[in-house]
Amino acid sequence: MTDQTIKLDQFLKLKGIASTGGQAKLMIQSGEVKVNGSPETRRGRQLVKGDRVTVADKTFIVEL
Repeated sequence: MTDQTIKLDQFLKLKGIASTGGQAKLMIQSGEVKVNGSPETRRGRQLVKGDRVTVADKTFIVEL
């Protein structure tokens, strides 16, 4: 993670959406997570400020 990006799995843990890295990985791989409206299955996806992460009809805006 740099000051400008954060990995998708780290973001899920930071926001409390996933309690562990393993849970985040399973959520991402099962297609439960969308980034900017599209399903995202790469847990290493680099997010930038302004990206929208949606899980279970809840959307979180990336703010770094």
